[in-house]
Amino acid sequence: MDWFTAPGLWEARFLFQRGLAVLYGVAFLSAALQFRALIGERGMLPVPEFLRRTAPRRFPSLFRLRYSDRLFAAVAWAGAAWSLALAAGAGDAVPLALCPLLWLVPWALYLSIVNVGQTWYAFGWESLLLETGFLAAFLGNDEVGPPVLVLFLLRWLLFRVEFGAGLIKIRGDACWRRLTCLCHHHETQPMPGPLSWFFHRLPRPLHRVEAAANHVVQLGVPFLLFAPQPVASAAAGLMIVTQLRLVLSGNFAWLNWLTIVLAASALDPSALGLSVPGSSGEHLRPDPPPWYAALVLAVTVLVLVRSRRPVLNLLSRDQVMNRSYDPFHLVNTYGAFGTVSRVREEIVVEGTDAPEPGPGAVWREYGFKGKPGDPYRRPRQVAPYHRRLDWLMWFAALSPGYARAWFGPFVERLLAGDRDTLRLLAHDPFPGASPVYVRALRYRYRFTTWRELRTTGAWWRRTLVGEYLPPTRLRR
Repeated sequence: MDWFTAPGLWEARFLFQRGLAVLYGVAFLSAALQFRALIGERGMLPVPEFLRRTAPRRFPSLFRLRYSDRLFAAVAWAGAAWSLALAAGAGDAVPLALCPLLWLVPWALYLSIVNVGQTWYAFGWESLLLETGFLAAFLGNDEVGPPVLVLFLLRWLLFRVEFGAGLIKIRGDACWRRLTCLCHHHETQPMPGPLSWFFHRLPRPLHRVEAAANHVVQLGVPFLLFAPQPVASAAAGLMIVTQLRLVLSGNFAWLNWLTIVLAASALDPSALGLSVPGSSGEHLRPDPPPWYAALVLAVTVLVLVRSRRPVLNLLSRDQVMNRSYDPFHLVNTYGAFGTVSRVREEIVVEGTDAPEPGPGAVWREYGFKGKPGDPYRRPRQVAPYHRRLDWLMWFAALSPGYARAWFGPFVERLLAGDRDTLRLLAHDPFPGASPVYVRALRYRYRFTTWRELRTTGAWWRRTLVGEYLPPTRLRR
């Protein structure tokens, strides 16, 4: 069955599977360390309430059988441990018949988390991890060569990720067509990284070159993924370089790293003239068993049939981004930054222990671990870890509607001195106590200039815009 396997892509499968397992581990770790304050039994958006008001068909999850914080923690930590085992090569240590089941376990566990995660898990990289993880379950192990059809499905997924992102840009904000979006993006993106200030301060002509190159890589290069080698490898390599630039310029959870892992599945070292020890004879194996070939064919048909709606979305002038068309997140549509903000606003949360919030009250600021706050603190590197509260605070600054469901509960937990909520923050201005009042102010943030950075040490300058939430206290 020479048509069934791709002998030159053993190393590509190795890199893909190990990389995916590591990212699974990061996702489970993120869930384990943050869920109690966000969706736990006493969280801002409790899972038990969500399960009571939603239908199982729309949000299938193991937690439909039973939910407790202890069980959620067990699922998250078990998923992290399982991912570590896969990263260490557990998939190659079991018979081929067990390999799909071994990879479907973290997929099912993480699906159960995403489908009860509500607003905190409404990001495209959640669906992308699940879709990628589902396909990985049928890529086989060291007993057989990498199946050509599954490798094709991975390229089809990578094509939709990149081409969808390119289309949403070119159809959306006019600054993408004028090549000026990157004059604003590095400053106004959800969570800038340590180098974002420097990217923002690049010359404007270079920003235009960046935007033009982005269009080429996202709108033209994806088609080359389906060309013969070494063209496909070169296309994947260009995508990897572009994603590494995004890794350096901001924090987008595991989106960029997962795209890199997907692109790695298209790399053929031998086609690029690279010598990989043992790649020619060491991996010779007998033909795959008929049941395995039938399983791969069935999965391929399933994915292609379910690709209809994502394709129609790509062709539509009303293209939407980051939508899942089924409760199992099998085939989804992707995209990012169809519009780019020109102004950055941040919500600064403060508390006071004064009995009244009058002119004499001293307000102290809560510090966040990822999002901008103190103008003198350099932006942090967070990705591929995902700080969910920090991300949602960016959306809250865009519009109070994005935060209507959770911001009030967040403030209540600050007033109550809730330990799980405070663990999500970098700085608690009331250690061992609780504030009497909490308020939120809206500030406009701008990166400082080179001169301001040298003379003051400040990375940001901020200007008060107005009140976001008036002084609030717990009801007695």
